[in-house]
Amino acid sequence: MYSIVSTAIVRGIESIPIRVEADVTDGMPVFEMVGFLSAEVREARERVRTALKNCGYRLPPKRITINLSPAYVRKCGSSFDLPVAVAVLAAMGIIPKDRLEQLLIVGEVGLDGRIKPIHGVLPIVTKAAQERMDACMVPVENAKEAALVKGIRLFGVNTLEEVIKGFNDEIKFWEPEKEEIGHEKKVKRKEVPDFSEINGQQFVKRACEIAVSGRHNLLMIGPPGAGKTMIARRIPGILPEMTEEEALEVTKIYSVRGLLTESEAWMAERPFRNPHHTITPQGLAGGGMVPGPGEISLAHHGVLFLDELAEFRRETLEILRQPMEEHCVKLARLAGNYEFPSDFMLVAAMNPCRCGYYPDLNRCHCTKGMVEQYLKKISQPLLDRIDICVETKRVEYQDLIKENPHQETSAEIRKRVVAAMERQQQRFAGTNIRYNSRIPAALLTKYCRLSTKQKQYMESIYQKLELTARSYHRILRVARTIADMDGSDEILTRHLSEAVCYRNVDKKFWEG
Repeated sequence: MYSIVSTAIVRGIESIPIRVEADVTDGMPVFEMVGFLSAEVREARERVRTALKNCGYRLPPKRITINLSPAYVRKCGSSFDLPVAVAVLAAMGIIPKDRLEQLLIVGEVGLDGRIKPIHGVLPIVTKAAQERMDACMVPVENAKEAALVKGIRLFGVNTLEEVIKGFNDEIKFWEPEKEEIGHEKKVKRKEVPDFSEINGQQFVKRACEIAVSGRHNLLMIGPPGAGKTMIARRIPGILPEMTEEEALEVTKIYSVRGLLTESEAWMAERPFRNPHHTITPQGLAGGGMVPGPGEISLAHHGVLFLDELAEFRRETLEILRQPMEEHCVKLARLAGNYEFPSDFMLVAAMNPCRCGYYPDLNRCHCTKGMVEQYLKKISQPLLDRIDICVETKRVEYQDLIKENPHQETSAEIRKRVVAAMERQQQRFAGTNIRYNSRIPAALLTKYCRLSTKQKQYMESIYQKLELTARSYHRILRVARTIADMDGSDEILTRHLSEAVCYRNVDKKFWEG
């Protein structure tokens, strides 16, 4: 007898439909699986055989052939266990085949017949809804995650025996209450450190507000203990809330990485990722035997904070260049091409030299060559992609002990950030541009129009600072954000002047 079961596999953060075909016929007793399979998929036959035996169903002494099509797509992972088991049971006549139409099935099966959770359920169910499938059968532990997708019925299952009884109407499949799960999308903001707790560093706080308002990349350079990490960890408190579309994209990525839990199946907060400087290039960009998203993609629609930037390996940092420009990570492998979104805001912090105190020659013991060698770990092409570069100076004692009851809170700063972003949304309505930092170079003359006087000012700055075309364009984008924060439709000279200030620091340090 012959049966077909629909399932799917995750590639990148998207899903590819897969058909599981089972044929049980007379012949030498064998259980064979074909269709460009990885080792863990081939092992499904032993898991399925033992699980069925422990549930009271022995495979007949016949030739059992399983084909996973299309054959050109490499299949990997353990999510094929349940569809293979159902396909075999249907071919044996234990499960009615007509109940399998328009039903997508995924899940791992234990030797005792229990259905175990898998990674990537959300993109699989999303694809099933797009393909207009009637229902999906998933492990019960993945049910809350799957229920985020609208327009498709869900069946959560615990055991293989439960699956068999459900198909034969001996019991009713358990279906999650989507109405209750929907309330999880409206969660209270997590407690994060507040900007009001930081005394001094007004210039750096201003730079952070500008960076968040226009989604500009930010680099802080200063001695140890100046507050670089403290300030960076407070940036999540001034980020605007994600839209439902953005949250769904982020949740998909975390689903593929298996970072969602049954209690937290919806990523309501913008990510803040802080990888250690010993991270490998694959850990940052993504990869592995089965390519998965790295820290760059886990920071999608959020912040990627790289502390001690110069301590990262140079080849690791250079990986950032393409994702920062194209907002996606593209991996080419023998089994196929993978693409992961990476629309993140880079926040980085570093010391000006190995000891950390340059250019204070009273405290710095590094030679000029040592300073240059340390700073050259950050290439000029990468530096050009950072819009705002600001110096964090040592906090004075008076600022440290000063009690200021009127210190601005993160909530107050966030209100101004949201207002600046609303101006950008109105300006870019009807386009695929969302933030000032994303204005294409070809459209800068349209959105960052300068008067004759301002053009002359920028020409002198271009020659004096020896800017590249990329860094010049970034100054214009930052000036556009400052003007939005100022409520101005036009970019004025003071806006350009402030934007230029955020390029002086990197020039000063990189000259050594």
